[in-house]
Amino acid sequence: MQQMTIFVISDSSGETALTVAQTAVSQYPAIQASYQRFPFIQTDSILDGILNLAKKQRAMIFHTLVSPKLSQRVREFAAKNLLYQFDCIQPAMNVMHQATGLDPEGVPGLVHNLNDTYFDRIAAMEFAVTYDDGKDPAGLLKADIVILGVSRTSKTPLSLFLANRNLRVANLPLSPKTQLPDELWQVDPKRIFGLTNKPDILRKIRQERMISYGLPADSAYSDTQKITEELDYAQKLYKKIGCLVIDVSNKSIEETATLIMESVDYDLIPHPLAD
Repeated sequence: MQQMTIFVISDSSGETALTVAQTAVSQYPAIQASYQRFPFIQTDSILDGILNLAKKQRAMIFHTLVSPKLSQRVREFAAKNLLYQFDCIQPAMNVMHQATGLDPEGVPGLVHNLNDTYFDRIAAMEFAVTYDDGKDPAGLLKADIVILGVSRTSKTPLSLFLANRNLRVANLPLSPKTQLPDELWQVDPKRIFGLTNKPDILRKIRQERMISYGLPADSAYSDTQKITEELDYAQKLYKKIGCLVIDVSNKSIEETATLIMESVDYDLIPHPLAD
């Protein structure tokens, strides 16, 4: 396994550069990367200190600096010290300039301005937390999207991911022994998505969960027969509802979320997808 240190330098939160770096690394299974993020860098002196640290660690640099001067400083330092660097923002800004003839504002963090979309997203995140795991069935009627699934099918992380896309999501855990709330049958099936998984994969996930709690891996919770019964119950329910079913066994949260966002009828929901 090849070790790699990656510095993420940004004049804002650094989320964009970090995502680009992680996406690139994911295509190289033989690389084990460690990430160090340096957000809100807007002065020469602090940037120089970070660059010298990158030199000592022979780190690869991914950066999003809207200041051409700071970006140039990174590029020149990397070239002089034989470091690899990737500018995640200046090339895109240059293309925009060429296409429009307009000059960029050059103000860090504009993408995170506190506009209506930002506050809608925060509200969606709060909604997802409030109506997570079937805490309040009333949320099923208020939600843009309802996610169903047996335990450990990634309902909560998926709900939060979609909330970050400005969608209000409620999720409901399924079990043959749990009574379904009446509100579920009042939701348009086109706004409901059922998650499923393969029994062997779900068994491993549940075993790992038990171990993380300091409990034995093998229990009724991770029993293959019990898991199969739960999945069969869920599948029959999905068929009765008439909702879209998504097998998450070989999908990341992002892939599942994309399938949902591509399938949902936005004319049926009051909160449109944020840009």
